[in-house]
Amino acid sequence: MLTQTTSRVLEPSDLDAALAVLDREPVANAFVTSRVQVAGLDPWRLGGEMWGWYEDGILTSLCYAGANLVPICATPRAVRAFADRARRAGRRCSSIVGPSEPTTQLWRLLEPSWGPAREVRAHQPLMVTDRMPDGISPDPYVRRVRKDEMETIMPACVAMFTEEVGVSPLAGDGGLLYQARVAELVGSGRSFARLDAHGKVMFKAEIGAATERACQIQGVWVAPEYRGQGLAAPAMAAVLRYALTDVAPVASLYVNDFNTAARRTYRRVGFREVGAFTSVLF
Repeated sequence: MLTQTTSRVLEPSDLDAALAVLDREPVANAFVTSRVQVAGLDPWRLGGEMWGWYEDGILTSLCYAGANLVPICATPRAVRAFADRARRAGRRCSSIVGPSEPTTQLWRLLEPSWGPAREVRAHQPLMVTDRMPDGISPDPYVRRVRKDEMETIMPACVAMFTEEVGVSPLAGDGGLLYQARVAELVGSGRSFARLDAHGKVMFKAEIGAATERACQIQGVWVAPEYRGQGLAAPAMAAVLRYALTDVAPVASLYVNDFNTAARRTYRRVGFREVGAFTSVLF
C-alpha cells in the first residue's frame, strides 16, 4: 500500500481509480477519458503511459504521456512530480496541452530542459453548451462524411491542421497516422461537412472525443473562399445537433483567444466560456 506522496506509471488494474479521477472534470478531460475508455491503461493500446500521483495512498492526479503531455486534475505537487518524470524520460511529445494553470506550471518546470517551444498558446477559452441555439437554424446541407469520401475530406483536414498548428500533418511519416485518425472519425460517423456544387468542401468539423457525459468538437474549418458569408454559425448549429442528439448531453470545444471570428460564431451558437486551456507546441 502506498502511504506517502508518490508518482508511478499506472497499470491496467488501476483503471477504475483512473476513471474516477477523470470523471471529476468530464468536460475538460473528455479527450483523455475517451481514449482510456476505449484502450484502458495498457501503454501500447493507449498510445502512451498514464502517470498517477498519490496522496496518502489515494490516486488524486494523472498525467497522460503520449503524443501529447496532458496534466489531469493535477495539483501543484503532482505537477512537480510529473515534470521530474518527464524531464528524466526526455521529450517524446509534440505538445503539452491541458487546463491553463497546471499546464503553465508544467511548462515552466520543463522549459529549461525542453525549451524553446515553437509556440505557446497561453489562453485558449474552453467553451460548452448543452442546448441548441435560439434563432439559428442548422444548415440542412451539413451531413456526415461517407466512408467513400476520404479523398474529398482529406485536403480540407490537412489545410485546417496546417493553418491551425503551423506545420503540416503530412510531415514525418507522410501523413499515415493523421490519415488513419481522419479515417477513424469518418468511419465512426463523427466527421461532418458541407460540399459545394463542385463537390469541394465548404465547411467541415469533427466530434473528436466522445464519452457518455461530454464530447469535444474539433477541426472546425471554412474554406477561405467561403469565409465571411455567414456559413459558419448555421453549419456549427448542424454539427451541434448531431453532437447533442447522437453523442453526449454536453458539447465542448476550445479555441485560440486571438481567433475573434470563431469565438463570436461559437457564442452565437450558444457556447459559453467555462475555463481555459494552454497549449505548448514543439
